[in-house]
Amino acid sequence: MSLQACQLTCMRGRRSLFHGLDFALEAGDALRVAGANGSGKSSLLRMLCGLAVPATGLVRWHGRDIRRAREAFGAALLYVGHANGVKDDLLAWENLVVACTLGGRPASRAQACAALGAVGLADQAHLPTLVLSQGQRKRVALARLQLGQAAPLWILDEPFAALDVAAISALTATLTRHLAGGGMLVYTTHQQIALPAPRARKLDLDLDLNPATPC
Repeated sequence: MSLQACQLTCMRGRRSLFHGLDFALEAGDALRVAGANGSGKSSLLRMLCGLAVPATGLVRWHGRDIRRAREAFGAALLYVGHANGVKDDLLAWENLVVACTLGGRPASRAQACAALGAVGLADQAHLPTLVLSQGQRKRVALARLQLGQAAPLWILDEPFAALDVAAISALTATLTRHLAGGGMLVYTTHQQIALPAPRARKLDLDLDLNPATPC
């Protein structure tokens, strides 16, 4: 099981945010993507998900271009973007059911409520998302991780943002279990949070650093 970024280049207008980027991840690997605002962190994550097309290069899953293996790659991927992606007019559990369905992993109301309970939102599961705090809305989005154990590749954009100390600790434990079970993780964060993973690495886009073997 591997994810490879091969000679990726990201352009914004005529400006290159990063170019010729190579790295490879195997089971159990965690890669933190770092860099200043505007360095291309979110753009890179979207490329790895197949939601954005690089100016040059390609992303491979099990050696295949993800654009030619969409079904297999989609079944292996769980992506949570920087925006919470929740709808104000839906209840918390309804948001989770919708998000899971759109992600190709349908969940029942009972499963959604159990996942929300696991992130400390049992009492808020039946409330409109509109009335929840920013941190609670973030936890609604992250509750998908409780239902995504079958997905080996997690790509998370600023998952720790807006979380309190207890929620950060709980999320860290969830990510640690995922990696210990052979999952892979690519994430961004501005916070100094260390994951206790044996193969945790950092890619700093400000330094144009390639932390793994080129393709």
